[in-house]
Amino acid sequence: MSFAEVEAWVRANLPPAPARVLEVGAGDGSLARGLRDRGYRVVAIDPKSDSDDVMPVALEALPDIDLFDAAVAVVSLHHVEPLEGSVDRLAAVMAEGAPLLLDEFDAAALDERAAAWWLEQRRARGGDELETPAELVATMRAKVHSIDLLVDVLARHYDVGEAQRGTYLYRWKLDESLRPVEEQLLAAGELPPTGVRIIARRRAR
Repeated sequence: MSFAEVEAWVRANLPPAPARVLEVGAGDGSLARGLRDRGYRVVAIDPKSDSDDVMPVALEALPDIDLFDAAVAVVSLHHVEPLEGSVDRLAAVMAEGAPLLLDEFDAAALDERAAAWWLEQRRARGGDELETPAELVATMRAKVHSIDLLVDVLARHYDVGEAQRGTYLYRWKLDESLRPVEEQLLAAGELPPTGVRIIARRRAR
């Protein structure tokens, strides 16, 4: 699933079409299809995808392809293993100066307030999560790579820009209707900013 504001952020920060774009962790391919419709030449990869227009390959195993003008990773790098080898491969297929648009979930920012709010929304929608807020926080922090680790590994090949923090929870098995609610709670200091966006540029080889 592609969320409208995510796609808008991606489009705003990509070079002009028909740039060659690699999407890492493309899922069902909806974002890639939206970019193709706007003239981008997109290669979408995801080892777990069964979509006809997504290549079922892991980032580390990406075959040799002409260099990409940009790459997009929407809530995907935090799952990638092995991380260092995969980032090495990503850097190898990106042109000098090409932007990597990283949209991520910051598990370190997820606290019990945020976990309790998310669990409440999920259960209101029929979700069957049985964890307590504390258990959910512990599970997620153990499950995904931290933003600090991602930045450290990317910095080997990229000039990593400043992190922009904002909403994310409404996109995590919830829906677009909760975006303004999460924004209001975040602005009031009642929820932490669990979303992170970073633009990293491929340094010269």
